[in-house]
Amino acid sequence: MNLSDVKLQGIDENGDEKTYSIDDFKDENVILYFYPKDNTSGCTIEAHNFRDNMDKISKFVKVVGVSPDDIESHKNFKSHNDLNFTLLSDPDKELAEALSVKNDDGSIERSTFLIDKNGNIEKEWRKVNPNEHIEEIMKYIKEKLT
Repeated sequence: MNLSDVKLQGIDENGDEKTYSIDDFKDENVILYFYPKDNTSGCTIEAHNFRDNMDKISKFVKVVGVSPDDIESHKNFKSHNDLNFTLLSDPDKELAEALSVKNDDGSIERSTFLIDKNGNIEKEWRKVNPNEHIEEIMKYIKEKLT
């Protein structure tokens, strides 16, 4: 499956709803991170870490979170946690399956991809720890993108 063919509903950093494809992020380096579920402890920690470090990473990458939750859940998660990045809804787990982050039991593996300006996957982080992951990303960005 071509990632460009996957269309997902999303809510941007300003709270505006629209349909996205990976092509919408061309010409940008993108941190595309998959998380299992809105408003759960690990997912909230990870989202807060991205939110709280946005000033350090937004010069180099655009952050996009993806989970199977619907748009209404994302709106609640975003507003309740004052999130400053785009969230995509992947209820059919199309994108998750295309990037092999859908587990055999249907759950989502907490994983992150750095997609370069040409739409290629430059780096993958699998089975990440939400408490430490932002440090791994910031270290990589500092070494490779600055």
